[in-house]
Amino acid sequence: MVTCSRKNFTVMTTENIISRIRYLIHEQKCTQTEFADRIDCDPSNLSKYLKGRLPVNDSLLNKIVINLGVSKAWLKDGTDVPYSKHPDHTPSVVVGENALTTVKGTPIYDIDVTAGDLPRAQMFTDEHIIGAVNIPGIPLDSRIVRVSGDSMQPVIGNGDFIVVHELPNISQIAWGQIYVVILDDYRLVKYVRKHNDAQKVILRSQNPNYDDIIVRRHDIKEMMIVQNILHISSCI
Repeated sequence: MVTCSRKNFTVMTTENIISRIRYLIHEQKCTQTEFADRIDCDPSNLSKYLKGRLPVNDSLLNKIVINLGVSKAWLKDGTDVPYSKHPDHTPSVVVGENALTTVKGTPIYDIDVTAGDLPRAQMFTDEHIIGAVNIPGIPLDSRIVRVSGDSMQPVIGNGDFIVVHELPNISQIAWGQIYVVILDDYRLVKYVRKHNDAQKVILRSQNPNYDDIIVRRHDIKEMMIVQNILHISSCI
């Protein structure tokens, strides 16, 4: 029979978290001081955390999760993977084709958000509304648009619909979430990751056959966060 005290369990858990933080520093290819700057933590305090002189707390974990887009489950408990591609905060819903013809609800626009050069100002006009969806959990003040291509499969399939909400301030990015990123020449649906250069961001696909895309922040015209994913099924 194996026994362990609560104190020993806490120490072991803390040691494991510290080990994962050190892994992140190595993975980010930066110094300890640079890492502290990236997660908005005082460098001297980070040093104390890593040496066990300060107890690891939720405040530190949240700084890492928010600023680096790391999975909290992995960081805290060792489950999941460091940069999970599965959108923890992007619920996926399967609906029947008839659900897209509801008279009242969240408006559906006849817009392919990943194709075309229609200016943002003309995307969400009444003339493009083709229906609505009324499903619990789908915000009524959001918009629903279609996605084409396979870069986000299997999370978002070709022809799926996404529920989007405009991001008022593109400096307030929730790293690791899925966004519609609008540039001068095209629109993309991607995971947005933090870049080592604060003036850039990484756009990442779910499909491993697609490479990361690095874009400058000032080239981004607008961003919309993907709140829900709607998979259309003819069997419902």
